[in-house]
Amino acid sequence: METRRYDLVVIGSGPAGQKAAIAAAKVKKRVAVTDRRRSLGGVSLHTGTIPSKTLREAILYLSGFRQRVFYGRGYTVKERITVRDLAFRVQAVLRREEEVVRAQLKRNRVDLIEGTAKFVDPKTIEVDDHEGGIRATADHVLIACGTRPAKHPHVELDGVHVFDSDQILSIQDREIPRNAIVVGAGVIGLEYASMFAALDTEVAIIDARERLLDFVDHEVIDTLVHCMRRNNATFRLGEKVVSVVVDDRERVVAKLESGKKVIGDGLLYTAGRQANSDLINIEAAGIKAVERGRIPVNEHYQTETPHIYAAGDVIGFPSLASAAMEQGRLAACHMFGVGCESLLDLMPYGVYTIPEISMVGRTEQQLTADKVCYEVGVARFDELAKGQMIGEDTGFLKLLFDPDTTRLLGVHVIGDGAAELVHIGQAILAANGSIKYFRDTVFNYPTLAEAYKVAALDGLNKL
Repeated sequence: METRRYDLVVIGSGPAGQKAAIAAAKVKKRVAVTDRRRSLGGVSLHTGTIPSKTLREAILYLSGFRQRVFYGRGYTVKERITVRDLAFRVQAVLRREEEVVRAQLKRNRVDLIEGTAKFVDPKTIEVDDHEGGIRATADHVLIACGTRPAKHPHVELDGVHVFDSDQILSIQDREIPRNAIVVGAGVIGLEYASMFAALDTEVAIIDARERLLDFVDHEVIDTLVHCMRRNNATFRLGEKVVSVVVDDRERVVAKLESGKKVIGDGLLYTAGRQANSDLINIEAAGIKAVERGRIPVNEHYQTETPHIYAAGDVIGFPSLASAAMEQGRLAACHMFGVGCESLLDLMPYGVYTIPEISMVGRTEQQLTADKVCYEVGVARFDELAKGQMIGEDTGFLKLLFDPDTTRLLGVHVIGDGAAELVHIGQAILAANGSIKYFRDTVFNYPTLAEAYKVAALDGLNKL
């Protein structure tokens, strides 16, 4: 077995692993990234962020969803849409993105070791590359091995009628189901459920919780639920699935704890994620995982074995590609004593439902719980010229601010382009700025960004 010596070995090539490796390489450290064959880019590239968001764009285009305000509910670009139609666009994007990741690692002289990695001891990792193997020793290790869909003991996935988010694009010879069941109303479940609904599929969303995405502004969630219901989605909250079977007519029957039965042509199971830490023998490194394989870390992303760090989805919430990138960079800077600053506490959230949701800063619920006085300014997209041009009839932007100082406290957006628009507010939040900036600055017209001026004027008028 070949032996190699490194300053840093990264297990996993997703967003956290990539940015950590490149940050370490920038300060002249010898770095290797290891991942399984055909997994370069990690879950984010192959089954998570990139494919799901590309799928969303394909659905919005082929379904003609954005044009229906003008041309009617029956308008579509393609009459019969199959999973294969959607997968065509996804595969094209994945190929290009994988080339970008490979080129970035190569340009920064990061070694890529393809194979399955496992700890031998705290400073030694063996990689099974099916060609004799490689043993890598390192002063530091970053665990960024990602997650996989969690399993339910009474929900058997056949990959055809009952599937998880990793399998959804592999069913390429089927038409989109007319009736779909989505179990789990977290971020992933709601994103896929809203995509199904945009394809005129009747969707039943089942979740044991009474409230959806509690970290999101409640008014935003209420608007999302209203929009999805308008597109033939039903919500069964406070309900638990106890069993799932496929009957003789190839219909999926989900039995609930309350005794109800929900029937559909297909079922997507999205009730949580399981960290891949159980696949890399972390016990040999002196590390113990907690619930669902999550690895606990401190504020510097160090595990209980100080020279071993962890970042990305494997450490849990918020499980965002954007957060993982920054966590990886910060971990690499700390392990090699490189000074760096971060605004991770002002991280924006993007939920790519239809309509799209994004937020940065505090919510009304948080401010109320903290007994912080605040005022609200709102701009509704259907009152903007640009909103009317693009047929955006449901979206809005909400600014939360201190009524005494007018300092911005939070930005919440739902509607087309929400994840892009939120960054304007993020910049002002980072500067501890006032909403008067939005009143006094000039925005291009007509644009959705003009919503910041409208919302600021609405809020200031309340004073």
